[in-house]
Amino acid sequence: MSSSPRPPSHPISAACGALVGASWFNIASFVVVGVNAVALGLETYDAVVAVAGSALRWIEYACLAYFVLELLIRFGAHLPAPAGFFRDGWNVFDLVIVTAPLLPGVRENVTVLRLLRLARIARAFRLFPSLRVIFVGIRRSLPGLGSFLLVTALLLYGYAVLGWMLFGTAYPERYGTVGQAMLTLFLLLSLDGITDTLQAGRQVTDWAVLYYVSYMVAACYLLTNLLVGLVLTALQEAHQDERAAALQSRRPPAGDDRREPSVQEQLAQLHAIISDLERRMPDRSPAPDAPAPACDGTCDQPVADRGVPA
Repeated sequence: MSSSPRPPSHPISAACGALVGASWFNIASFVVVGVNAVALGLETYDAVVAVAGSALRWIEYACLAYFVLELLIRFGAHLPAPAGFFRDGWNVFDLVIVTAPLLPGVRENVTVLRLLRLARIARAFRLFPSLRVIFVGIRRSLPGLGSFLLVTALLLYGYAVLGWMLFGTAYPERYGTVGQAMLTLFLLLSLDGITDTLQAGRQVTDWAVLYYVSYMVAACYLLTNLLVGLVLTALQEAHQDERAAALQSRRPPAGDDRREPSVQEQLAQLHAIISDLERRMPDRSPAPDAPAPACDGTCDQPVADRGVPA
């Protein structure tokens, strides 16, 4: 039994979907995002605003008009099923940062308005898959990053207490309290100035070598590698999800006649083809009333002499 025919797609939705899927469309959107970011940065210079303030405002209006048009095109691609537009988190994000400056309460607030304009730069992540994978990977690493920060805080606190005990009297500006010691150790995570710090610690006590070496191994090396492992794992998971989403988008939708038939359907089709071929094959057996073939002089010869096995 054949499936029901697929309903014809809406012409506006098909045109918008083809436009959204075009590579030049994403490139154009990225260029507009870059122009909007440059215009926002130029507004921080008073001399530039005094000379080209009106031009920067027109650039802002043009970028906003393009963003609204892009949002309408993306919504048009989901015209047969508008709910699919809101299931995409990037579409909701674009809708918020584009339409929020148009609201009466936000339009008069300069600070919030500039923050929303700054948030438009984040739209560059949705335009290219590689940037989108990085953004999703960072978001996925946030739960593990919380545990990492907790471990780091506990480690810094333990070493800060030891540092207060060892160097609190000699260097009160750096190890006078636990808070100052934690700040000093946090700045040492980059290993900047560790040589001078180690030499200064050795002038106070010989335990400074063991203290700073163990701190470098535990905090600077192990924790750094742990953080890199968390981020790489999250990026790999985000890349796998992006590939799975791309493969899912290439699959034909449910009810499509172009879907691949199952094994049972293929066997049934093959059996029907073989049965049809058997019916079309001519019958090679002689008819009952057909005359016997004429003898060519070899009829009296034995069967073995005629080359036919007995």
